[in-house]
Amino acid sequence: MKRNQVAMMMGTVFMLSTVLSGCGADSSTDTGKNGAQSTAVSEDKTPFPLTLVVNQVGEVPAKDNDIEKAIKAYTNTNLQIQWIPASAYDEKVNVMIASGELPKLIKLNYNNPSMISSLKSDLFWEIGPYLKDYKNLQAQNKLFYDNIAVDGKIYGVPLYRDLGRAVIHYRKDWLDALHLQSPKTLDDWYNVIKALTLNDPDKNGKNDTYGMMLEKKYNQDVSSTLTRISVSQGGPTKWKVEKGVFTPEFVTEPFFETMKLFKRLYDEKLINQDFPVVDTTEVDKAYESGRAGIRISGGNAQSWQDKIVKVVPSAVIEAAAVEGANGRRVPGESGNAGFLAIPKSSVKTEAEFKKVLSFVDKLLDPQMANLIVKGVEGKHYADKGEFTEPLDRDADLKEVKPYRDTLPQRGESYNVAKAMKQPDLFRRSQQIGQSNEQFIVPNPALTLNSDTFSERGKELEQMITDAETKFIMGKIDEAGWKAEIEKWKTAGGNKMIQEYQESYAQSQKK
Repeated sequence: MKRNQVAMMMGTVFMLSTVLSGCGADSSTDTGKNGAQSTAVSEDKTPFPLTLVVNQVGEVPAKDNDIEKAIKAYTNTNLQIQWIPASAYDEKVNVMIASGELPKLIKLNYNNPSMISSLKSDLFWEIGPYLKDYKNLQAQNKLFYDNIAVDGKIYGVPLYRDLGRAVIHYRKDWLDALHLQSPKTLDDWYNVIKALTLNDPDKNGKNDTYGMMLEKKYNQDVSSTLTRISVSQGGPTKWKVEKGVFTPEFVTEPFFETMKLFKRLYDEKLINQDFPVVDTTEVDKAYESGRAGIRISGGNAQSWQDKIVKVVPSAVIEAAAVEGANGRRVPGESGNAGFLAIPKSSVKTEAEFKKVLSFVDKLLDPQMANLIVKGVEGKHYADKGEFTEPLDRDADLKEVKPYRDTLPQRGESYNVAKAMKQPDLFRRSQQIGQSNEQFIVPNPALTLNSDTFSERGKELEQMITDAETKFIMGKIDEAGWKAEIEKWKTAGGNKMIQEYQESYAQSQKK
């Protein structure tokens, strides 16, 4: 115990000395003609008071815990964090914005229309022109910032997440036994799902397996199975833009062909017939109990492996990239869990704004990236040579995860020297998700303005997702599907298309 305490104290002293010796790295520091620092640097020795509001993740961490102490020491700040329960977060932040009682740094959610309106109203600092001055912030993929743009302007630092999480997870033991490979074409998907459903892959003599199972949200948001497969076959992510003209994904040929695949699977009873009403948790249980064999997931293949071996000890799960006949293509996702913005009402000068932005940039330095991702060495993890190993999973969840989920970090892909020791399957699955960044098909409408979408987007989306389900179940034919598209257009779809086209044209002029 004493040895660990001494080590932690020495680490804190080292970080303090690093801060004091490196204060001149702050981009707001003045320099003379020869690059010498001015006497203004001495002011930086006083910790900068910094208030931060973020959503609560699990239990609120103990005040002045080891992680917060290390962050304060390294960044030379008097950091005060206010944790707001996630269920009430947007509502509480809206009240704070309306009252003008804001911290110096606050997490905003991009999908909140009132917050977007606040950004347009010039209530927050625009950080886009300053990104080039901060080595860690400017080193990240430009898509992270494009995906939170408002009228082409960047108002915050994303809480980075993978831009394309779609990965195929499958029962390798089943596919190997039936001499099958991970599917690429629509015919491949049909043949694999059919074989895993009809050819008794678990060798129990019963007709009790499905190749793939769907749940009631199968076609919603960017995690839509229809979208993921359609994109792999050459389709767009939600919207296609060509010469300034916007077309929704469900009007394109790859999407319709994907729907026809699932109609065939449904007609032949090769997928679960109750998919329009079954919950995600029930489908997860089916996969984990050995009743289904392949899916496209944004999660962790190792999690499926860990759960299924408790029921089927011989089960082997594998991960593969989502590919089509012409290579890898995955739907682009937002790449963030919100973003950190700097209010003008509480940060009034450019010099102070730069100090806040410098704090955020320093959180991505190696020392801080390692701390935020893995915690404190000797307490949360141990160095084991090639890898590091977690010491206490419960402590990680309670003490590290709140910061990992609410502060900027890129996981082990940026400025974390040693990876945490993990099973090979976990690492393969994670590496595929990270490498997907090179094969992203972005949604061109993601940051465009449409009043119709803001006011009636969910209603219009429901019209189409319901029609997709009706087509797959055979309740409408191709003519009926086309009639549903015309209803969507009349109900507001055409207006939304027009608004996106106008917003896109404006963005191209900037």
